Amino acid sequence: MGKSNKNSRRKFIQQSAIAGVGLMFIPNVISAFGKESRSTLENNKKMNIEMGTRQLGKLQVSTLGAGCMSISANYGAAAKIEEGIKTIRTAYENGITFFDTAEVYGPFTNEKLAGEALAPFRDNVSIATKFGFDINGNSKSGGLNSRPDHIRKVVEESLVRLRTDRIDLLYQHRVDPNVPIEDVAGTVKDLIKEGKVLHFGLSEANVSTIRKAHAVQSISAIQTEYSFMERSVEKNGVLALCEELGIGFVPWGPVGMGYLTGQLNANTVFDPKYDGRSNFERFTPQNLAANMPIVNLLKDFASKKNATASQVALAWLLAQKPFIVPIPGTRNIPHFKENLGATDIQLTAADLQELEAGFSKLKVNGGRMNAKEMAVCE
Repeated sequence: MGKSNKNSRRKFIQQSAIAGVGLMFIPNVISAFGKESRSTLENNKKMNIEMGTRQLGKLQVSTLGAGCMSISANYGAAAKIEEGIKTIRTAYENGITFFDTAEVYGPFTNEKLAGEALAPFRDNVSIATKFGFDINGNSKSGGLNSRPDHIRKVVEESLVRLRTDRIDLLYQHRVDPNVPIEDVAGTVKDLIKEGKVLHFGLSEANVSTIRKAHAVQSISAIQTEYSFMERSVEKNGVLALCEELGIGFVPWGPVGMGYLTGQLNANTVFDPKYDGRSNFERFTPQNLAANMPIVNLLKDFASKKNATASQVALAWLLAQKPFIVPIPGTRNIPHFKENLGATDIQLTAADLQELEAGFSKLKVNGGRMNAKEMAVCE
């Protein structure tokens, strides 16, 4: 596709989004914020608020990203649309330029929310989304599906929901054992040539799969759970391979799916209807209590830095490698602003040694997800 054609297509889609065409979109609620909010958004674009940047391959993003999932799914009942939009826009106003979503979150509603919230400043942000599940109705009960024709179908539908003409970073959400990874990478490579996708990523993939995919289409980012208490990627070679190949790393669950905030305890109740943590081993009452020494370690250290446990957990991740970009997620604006404080914490070599010495004496109790979820992780 020629440059002029790409620009024409982009202009058309952006104009269509502003006009609000298509009944499939979430109802436009920008007006709920009034003229003052519109003015604030425009002013923030001009202010060019900076929080520092990092590289995910060739994609430059803010040092911290924003995980949008928890606003719509998996960590409780979905927030109100207005609340979600305000949270996402507050992230942008505070320097976040990297937003992570997926078709399966909701499903579909999180992409619609992100598209609605980011439309006024689409050209100033990078949006990551994912394919890989065969979604039946309101669930992913259809299993995995990364067939080339399905990838193309998902991309076209995601572009509509996101109100855009390109996806900045497209991940395979989970590796499909029934489709050669070379075919997946080749399909994304074609989508990149067409201008519908800009960068390629994999989520929860192993070293062998990453190497095979990268040989076909360069990978910009790997996304896998990684936190102060969950360190599998340090042991299975994935983090080292990212460094070797120049691939960025995006930790999901960077504050232990909320546990490292210190706000959860053995009495916390997770609604099984809305909260996926309700059947994860680490979130049983017994393990919530048993893992509390890890939280206390972070809290005790944070007190010396005039910080919070969450901030130290995120600062620890940022200190591990310069190509790591955590994507903490929240619908709570005070919590979001708390997370931002992590970028102001500079951990010295002595600090890191102190934290490591303390952690080495502790045990992490319980697996990171349930058997069903782990079965689709390599």
